[in-house]
Amino acid sequence: MLKATLGLRAHSGWAVAVAVAGGAVIERRRIELCDCLVPGSKQPYHRAAQMPLGEAAQYLERCAQISAAMAEAAVRRIVADLSGAGYRAAGCSILLGAGRPLGELAKTLASHPLIHTAEGEFYRDALREGARHCGLALDGIKERDLRPSLGEAAELGKNLGPPWREDEKLCALAALRAIRSRAAKP
Repeated sequence: MLKATLGLRAHSGWAVAVAVAGGAVIERRRIELCDCLVPGSKQPYHRAAQMPLGEAAQYLERCAQISAAMAEAAVRRIVADLSGAGYRAAGCSILLGAGRPLGELAKTLASHPLIHTAEGEFYRDALREGARHCGLALDGIKERDLRPSLGEAAELGKNLGPPWREDEKLCALAALRAIRSRAAKP
């Protein structure tokens, strides 16, 4: 089986996944990461900011469990689909933000910019958990480190047709970097 790697980019409540094997994009899809039946779960920190601190912590934990389970199920589907097509998922690279550290929950919920940072980390954490539970080797790369290479990704997804936006390009570049770094390791 040919090795494949995944690139994942989180958004509020969803993510983009792109699989690469042999230097070519072989799969791309959208992954849902929030349960629309849980009020506010698309932006859980925004919702939690309206709650008393104890209630907010419980709400965020509940949303985190749901999102991690949804991420795991989605990654398992991708891994199974890749396997059915003759590929073995060997790893996963998650696109990272700037890495601004978060402090105590109370301080985070009191700052709108930190709420946005926390939500980005929240969904990246869900993707990490999902990939870990699927047994994938995991790494991360900051988006800003890939931006200079966006031009290289323009042709990668042509065989799949549209959409081939920045999301898909960054995920493809992250997956390519992951597969190349794994190939370089003994």
